[in-house]
Amino acid sequence: MPRHAALALRAEIIDLLRSYSVESQRLVEVFAATHGLHHTDLRALVAVLHAEQRGQPLTPGELREEVGLSSGATTSLIDRLESSGHLRRVRDDPDRRRVRLHYDPSGLMLAQDFFGPLGERSARVMDCFTTEELETVARFLRAMNDTLARHRQGLRRLED
Repeated sequence: MPRHAALALRAEIIDLLRSYSVESQRLVEVFAATHGLHHTDLRALVAVLHAEQRGQPLTPGELREEVGLSSGATTSLIDRLESSGHLRRVRDDPDRRRVRLHYDPSGLMLAQDFFGPLGERSARVMDCFTTEELETVARFLRAMNDTLARHRQGLRRLED
C-alpha cells in the first residue's frame, strides 16, 4: 500500500474511533435520561459491572478511585444508586467489615432491556467477519484501550 494511502487509512480509523465514541456516548446519555441517572452514576455502574464480570467486586474505596470522587460524594453516589435499585452493598464473607458493591439484578435487567437490541445488532455485524479478522480487531482495540488508559493515567499524575 502506498504511504499516502496508509496515512489516509490511519486517519480514517482515528475518525471512525472518534465517531464510535461519540455515538456510544449519545446512547449512554439516552439511557441515563430514560432512567434519571447522572453521568457519574453511569461511570460508577459500568465500573461495578466490569469488576463483577472479572470476579472482583469493588469496595466503595475502589469505586471512589475509579470515578475520582471524594469519600463523601462516593457515599452519596452509592446511596443514590442503591435507593434507585441499580446497586447493592454486600458484606464480604471473610471480613464482614468490608463491603463489596454489586449491580442489582433489577438494575441489570433495565440495562439489558435497553442495550440488548444493540447487542443483537452488534452480533450480526460481527457475523460478517472471520474469526481471524475479529482477532485482529480485538488485538487493535486492546492496544488502543491500553494506550488511552496510560495516557489518562499520565494526565492524572499532572493533576497531583
